[in-house]
Amino acid sequence: MTQDENTPRKQSLFTVFRSVSASMFGVQSSKQHKEDFAQGNIAAYIIVGLIATLLFILGVWGLVRFAVNATSGA
Repeated sequence: MTQDENTPRKQSLFTVFRSVSASMFGVQSSKQHKEDFAQGNIAAYIIVGLIATLLFILGVWGLVRFAVNATSGA
């Protein structure tokens, strides 16, 4: 049984994370962008987007703290 291109398919959490990551870095293809809007669940994209943004902010904050501690001579 093959899946038709017009048949909506449920996207996995990994697929949503991959799409959000590609969008955050600006490398999302136009084809994938259209597919996400046609088949994606907006709640999953919002939740994954918020989590990815929070992790990015915490990562930058952690790097800055590390750099400040490393250069302060502690």
